[in-house]
Amino acid sequence: MIIAVDGPAASGKGTIARALARHYRLPHLDTGLLYRAVAATVIREEFDPSSETDAVSACSFDDYILEDVWLKSEEVGKVASMVSVHPLVRAALLLRQRKFAHQPGGAVLDGRDIGTVIAPDADVKLFVKATPMIRAQRRHMELRKQGILTSLDKVLTDIRARDERDARRSHSPMVPAPDALLLDTSFLSIEAAVQKAIGLVDGRMAQKAETA
Repeated sequence: MIIAVDGPAASGKGTIARALARHYRLPHLDTGLLYRAVAATVIREEFDPSSETDAVSACSFDDYILEDVWLKSEEVGKVASMVSVHPLVRAALLLRQRKFAHQPGGAVLDGRDIGTVIAPDADVKLFVKATPMIRAQRRHMELRKQGILTSLDKVLTDIRARDERDARRSHSPMVPAPDALLLDTSFLSIEAAVQKAIGLVDGRMAQKAETA
């Protein structure tokens, strides 16, 4: 079973994807980490993230970098959003993601184009969303816990700018797949959102079994 979980930053898609992976005992890939790994390499090598050539040259990173906690930082996240708009970067990481999705038994992947590009044949596609303000509040709280002091207004501006880039990029824009199940986590607890997601997955799989 392949489960695709898409959605914007701080919508809860990563938390939900990890919970689904545990529930169904499937391997999980946060595809955003791949773009963050590219971004981290760009920063370390002092490349230009707006240059597609520079960004592509940072795509041949070793897997060990995916364990680096620095990848979760706001600094890397901003650059990841910049390098992810380059078509050649997305193409370079495409095969890696598809291979993970189609391993024996299936997998859970979360990102922004899983259900539309990476695994359009996924058994279940979820698109997780929340209002920009709710997502900004969540991210702001995360940053404060990490000891990073910034204003809520700045975080909200960054969230909206990232949404704009992700939705308007010419290659693999962030949009729900036509058959994606929408899950709004704006006013749900983590536990409630996870249970809702499990219910959606079970329901879609039951429908597929009935029509098989």
